Amino acid sequence: MIREINAVELAAWLADSSRPQPYLLDVREDWELALCRIPGSQQIAMHLIPLRHNELPDDAPIVTICHHGVRSFQVGLFLQNAGFEQVLSLRGGVEAWANDVDPSMAHY
Repeated sequence: MIREINAVELAAWLADSSRPQPYLLDVREDWELALCRIPGSQQIAMHLIPLRHNELPDDAPIVTICHHGVRSFQVGLFLQNAGFEQVLSLRGGVEAWANDVDPSMAHY
């Protein structure tokens, strides 16, 4: 089963320069990224993951991100099955990030 990380834990990780930083994989659609995004995240829309997962680093932790955490969880499972060992899904997605970490972030 894929591990999840909450928004506050992820924010603390990103702020800790002593830890290897995760690759933030946002699997939302272009129109969603136009509304809001977590700084430093890279986008590959969910439907493109099977075609482009070979572009992802296999030597860094990957945190998958979506709107509420459902798509990112599914992508995390796919990546684990594809052989990626360090995959976590952001529980609650960017909505949780907006609620718990960055209240200035747009909600949709």
